[in-house]
Amino acid sequence: MTLTVTAAPAVTTAREKALPRGWGHRWPLLPLIATVLLVAVPGDGTGAGTVSGVPAADLLSGVAVLACAGRLLFLRRRPLTPAAAVVLGLPAVGLALATVTASDPVAALPGFVRYLQIFVLVPAAVLLLVRDAQGFRAVAGALVLLAVVQGATGVHQYVTGSGASYMGEEIRAVGTFGPSDVMGMATVVGYGLVAAAAYALRTPAGTPRRLRPWAPVTAALLVVPLMLSFSRGAWIATVAGALAVIALTGLRQAVRALAVLGAAGVVLVGGFGVGSEMISQRITSITEVTSAPDRSVNDRYTMWAAAAGMWREQPATGVGLKGFPAHRDGHASIGLSAGSDTAGAGQEFRKQPLLSPHNMYLLVLSEQGLIGFTALVGSWAALLVGGVRRLVLARARRTAAVDCGLAAVGLMTWQTVDFLYADIGGPSTVLTGIVLGLAAWWALAEPERTSAA
Repeated sequence: MTLTVTAAPAVTTAREKALPRGWGHRWPLLPLIATVLLVAVPGDGTGAGTVSGVPAADLLSGVAVLACAGRLLFLRRRPLTPAAAVVLGLPAVGLALATVTASDPVAALPGFVRYLQIFVLVPAAVLLLVRDAQGFRAVAGALVLLAVVQGATGVHQYVTGSGASYMGEEIRAVGTFGPSDVMGMATVVGYGLVAAAAYALRTPAGTPRRLRPWAPVTAALLVVPLMLSFSRGAWIATVAGALAVIALTGLRQAVRALAVLGAAGVVLVGGFGVGSEMISQRITSITEVTSAPDRSVNDRYTMWAAAAGMWREQPATGVGLKGFPAHRDGHASIGLSAGSDTAGAGQEFRKQPLLSPHNMYLLVLSEQGLIGFTALVGSWAALLVGGVRRLVLARARRTAAVDCGLAAVGLMTWQTVDFLYADIGGPSTVLTGIVLGLAAWWALAEPERTSAA
């Protein structure tokens, strides 16, 4: 599959020239950066981190979308290139069809709004508000900063025994997300690790010499909270994203990077004994998910089968957005448990209901059918393939910000692999839209905007 992007050169309008360069080019990034950083604020629907039950980060993403719309109206610029309009707009068609064909369109409407936010509006806003490579680095840097904060919180939880419950001990690193969203911290740290690895392998031009060691050091340190999250899916996704970044830097640098990673792994996990026994058991369990699955894996297999059953009943349009919970029991076997046990990190024991198959591809297939699946997954594939293609060309011509390309492709690889083991949900979901937007900026923006800056 080859994605050909044809776009007219960026033209600076008279209104854009009238704006002071620093203010006119940088202020649109503030809502995006705030969206990323506010994910760290705890919010369970009743706390200080929410407004009327909506997480602050989601509200800021709405501000970013409005800021993008206002900027376009003021500057009178064409919103998107034809290629970008197709790649980012096609999922909206599938979402609308899955909503109107649902058995209860009113119940499906919140799902339509959520999907539209994460997979269309926020990515488009990032694509349009990030004006150059410096803007990309600012947003990616916010992801790394968020990962450092959440990772440090998670390590503290492990050391002090104040984390989520895992194997009878409250040691699982979950950051500020709590035991009801055990994937939240792992997701954030995975994003930050991949982005830091990209900048460690290709330092942006103009970076002060004293700051250059921080990217590899940060990437290495983030391995610790990632391992302490005990999230097998996040481990696999991070390895895939990091390997994609390493492979696309060139053979010689890839060999050096793999050697350094191997040594760091031995020191951090083996030498210091960072959760070595439990981590080794968790790693071993990855190879036992078919021969000796635990209860969580059994539940996941059962829900995967239920999702496949829903799709077979409604192959074209699925059962409708937000329809999986209502149709789950009619397609799941009696082996499905009542829910997952959550406790620790300041919360009492509770049963977490199983409302999704924990596989984004099967969730889309069951709720949106082949039409929605083709539109949404096709959009992700176009971003990934287009990003790799532009990165290869950028390396050959040495004319673009290769560090941004490495980060974009690495993050997109992480996301597509993680969707095999997870789906959207929780406070960190808005970051999915940010990541897709960064990938879209690299794959679809005009060449002038992706040149080195």
